[in-house]
Amino acid sequence: MPESIDVGLPALKQPFSWLVRANGLLFTTHGPVRPDGSIDTGPIERQTRLTLANLQRAVEAAGCTLADVAQVLVYMTDVADSPAIDAVYREFFKPPYPNRSSCGVALVVPGMKIEIVAYVAVPLGRAAGAVESGIPGRWQA
Repeated sequence: MPESIDVGLPALKQPFSWLVRANGLLFTTHGPVRPDGSIDTGPIERQTRLTLANLQRAVEAAGCTLADVAQVLVYMTDVADSPAIDAVYREFFKPPYPNRSSCGVALVVPGMKIEIVAYVAVPLGRAAGAVESGIPGRWQA
């Protein structure tokens, strides 16, 4: 059964969970949401950086890292923003990069220019939400 994991971000008006764990996978979606729940509608670089910081926060709340992200779906309102998004993306992800798809869309929040969906494979031997036990290769809940 899917389980919602608290990532420390505010509840929003939409009916969704920030991070869900099911069958060894994490499912999460993020946009440029500030800690107070407001949306950053500034430049694409700033929106992308905040979106990826939120993604990183969620993944780490589940005991994983961005290196565990298997696939990323990038939704942008202007495909001309791709180079700027890619530059910030490289600040967060290193080779080998997750599998990725990007597309131009209309997003429901006015001024929001990016939304990212990520699928994370929880490494074998590590339960989502676990932390290192201090013994190499061992994790505890």
